[in-house]
Amino acid sequence: MVNPSIKVIIPAYNEQNAIANVIHAVPKIVDEIIVVSNSSTDDTELNAQNAGATVLKESKKGYGYACLKGIDYLKKQDKKPEIVVFLDGDYSDHPEQLTALIAPILADNFDFVVGSRVKEFREAGAMAPQQLFGNWLATFLMTLFFQSKFTDLGPFRAIKYQTLVDLEMEDTTYGWTVEMQLKILKQKRTYTEVPMRYRNRIGVSKVSGTIKGSILAGIKILGWIFKYSFK
Repeated sequence: MVNPSIKVIIPAYNEQNAIANVIHAVPKIVDEIIVVSNSSTDDTELNAQNAGATVLKESKKGYGYACLKGIDYLKKQDKKPEIVVFLDGDYSDHPEQLTALIAPILADNFDFVVGSRVKEFREAGAMAPQQLFGNWLATFLMTLFFQSKFTDLGPFRAIKYQTLVDLEMEDTTYGWTVEMQLKILKQKRTYTEVPMRYRNRIGVSKVSGTIKGSILAGIKILGWIFKYSFK
């Protein structure tokens, strides 16, 4: 794959203080940065637009809803990208590492790559204890049921556009990341992980920052795993 077309989708809810940093750090090899504002009530949309991103609006709240909005936008374009990258809008990921993230797709023709938030490259406190436990449990169960080699559910991920379309993603909230990985496993797609740096986010997490969010995310993630384990 030579000089592929790359599009980045960034779901964002009230990330006015972080979103411009994220956009500016994305490598110039990317053709378009799409920020999907998930009912933001602050200046997320304005700041994203001023930073050069395409801004879409999704009124239904939910991480998956925002991602699906971005995918729908790509499907309607005449020229489809070869690679789609998903990235959070809170500046916890290091967008400049996008080139390392997509390298296995370019060099080895992998279908899917997860940026793994390994301990040695992770800033202290960047992942809450409930995140660490939930991440471990989910990947352990995927290994147990599906012989998976995934070690992380990291949101910084790259996927071939056609593979993404073929997955027929449907989760609208907290189960988006694990659904994608489960479908990669079920469809026997090629995948790998690339260790990534990870830092404390700007602002407070809407999921791990609340007890309710953490519980709902855990239930949704485990629900997807058990659903697929008995299919």
